[in-house]
Order: sequence, then C-alpha cells, then structure tokens
Amino acid sequence: MSTLTNKAPTPASAAKPPRQPRTKPERPIWDEEPGAAAKAGKIGVLAVVVLAVLGPLYTIVLTSISSQATIMQAGGLVLVPGEISFAAYQQILNGGVVTRAVLVSVGVTATGTALSMVVSILCAYGLSRPGSFAHTPILFTLLITMFFSAGIIPAYLLVSGLGLINTYWALILPSCISVFNIIILRGFFMGIDRGILDSARIDGASEWRTLTQIVLPMSKAVTAVIALFYGVGYWNAFFNAILYINDSSMNPLQVVLRSYVLQGVSVPGQVDVGTGAAAGPALQMAVIVLAMIPILIVYPFVQKHFTKGVMIGAVKG
Repeated sequence: MSTLTNKAPTPASAAKPPRQPRTKPERPIWDEEPGAAAKAGKIGVLAVVVLAVLGPLYTIVLTSISSQATIMQAGGLVLVPGEISFAAYQQILNGGVVTRAVLVSVGVTATGTALSMVVSILCAYGLSRPGSFAHTPILFTLLITMFFSAGIIPAYLLVSGLGLINTYWALILPSCISVFNIIILRGFFMGIDRGILDSARIDGASEWRTLTQIVLPMSKAVTAVIALFYGVGYWNAFFNAILYINDSSMNPLQVVLRSYVLQGVSVPGQVDVGTGAAAGPALQMAVIVLAMIPILIVYPFVQKHFTKGVMIGAVKG
C-alpha cells in the first residue's frame, strides 16, 4: 500500500531568486560622454590653438602680397588687406639668390631623404633579424651615439679630412642617419608576423626579396613617417651649411632665410621706395612663405599615416 506524502507548496519567490537588473560596467572617466561645459571648453581651447597658428601665418602671407604703400601704412606687418601686389615673389624668383637657394634645398632634401631612407631601412632590417652578424655590438654602438657626441670641432675635422668642405655632400652625409628613426623602423620590422617571413624563406625568397616584396609593402605607414622626418630635417637644416659651406652660391634656402629675416641683410636687387619694387618686409615674408610651401604640400599626404606609423613602430619593439 503506497502512502502519499503531502508537501506544502512553495512560493515561486522562494524557489527562484528574483532576477537582478543588468547594470552596465562602469567606464573610465575619460570614456564618458562629455557634458556641455566640457564640449564648450574643448571648442574654446581648439579655437585658441587654431588662432595662434593661423594668425601669424595669415599676417605673413598677407604682408608678402601687399604693396609698399599698404606696408608703410600698416607700419611693417599688414593685418588688414589693402592693395595687393606680387612684386615680392616676382623679385625673389627672378633667377636670383633665392631661386638658386630653393633649387639647392630641393636637391639636398630629395637626395638626402632617399639616401637616409635606404641606409636606415637596411640597417633596421638587419638589426631586426635574429642571428644577424654583430647584431648586439652594432645596436649598442648606435644607441651610444644617441646620448654622446664628439662635438662640433671633431665633426668639422672629420668632414674636412674627407674632403667634403664646400661640397653639397657636406649638407647630406653628416646628418644622413638618425638612430631614433632606425629604432622605430627596427621595432616595426620586429613586429611583423614571423610566420610570413618564414613562409617566404621556405618558398626560396632571399633576404633582399623578402625585404622589398614583403616587408616594405607592409610598412608603408612607418616608412612614410620616417621619410617625412628626414625630409623636414633636411629642408630646415642650416647649421651644416654655415659650418661647411664657404661659397654663398651653394647656400640652401634656410641660410638665405636666416640672412634676410633674422640678420636684416637686404635682398640683392631690391630697389628703393617709389620705384615699384617690393618693400623689405614683403620680400622677407615672401621668403618665409617659400620655405613653408613644400612642407604644407607634402604633410597632408603623410598625415594619415603619422599617428599609426609612429605608434606601431614604438610599441611593437
């Protein structure tokens, strides 16, 4: 005879605990959506920065295309547009000293950047390969040069001993290699997947073919940034020219800019007021504009790679 046991019914709340509402994980304060005051503050700071950058640029460009009367009325630098004149650009680009200096700077920058990129890429790739010849001593020697230098006099004696005084190579070779750029390239090359490089070696690819057809196409961002670093360095360099160049016809644009703007040397061919020639401030500002144009043209094409290239090269080492 079976006996039935009576069990008291249990409430649903006792059988199953209530479901707790899901709460979003707390985010760091820098990930939170900024409020209206924070947005207004950011806009204000950005506006001040933009004005601080564009204000002097606006004054320089406007002064360079202003007539003598407008410049004399403004007292030097023009803030309010007046009579427009391109006499300053016509005067400095009329086959004189500035034109030759521009050609020298373009040639030195193009040749120096290409040579520096070739040497830096080869050095960085060799140092990134495990088991490469004298890997540690070479890397240690390069790192020492980042913190210690011989000085100006030994550098001048070395350039003079090599017979480079008063040659264009004196503007390129002393600053051909940047250890900082080599370290960035090496860090990026070491971050490339080893499986890709091992597959290339299994397929019979040489080190040169691996570098040119696999590594470099994967390194467009970092190589573009390093090329920009070298190009800007060569374009803005003037100290090597002051040390090693004695012929004024071989001076790059930055030396001419330093002479005309900072030292107040008059531009050859400048005519007195009233003859229709450009005024001194217009000529000086025109030289400054010419010095800025190449960087302003090149930078927008490299800017998209700038942050990516520097960060990847710095982190993946």
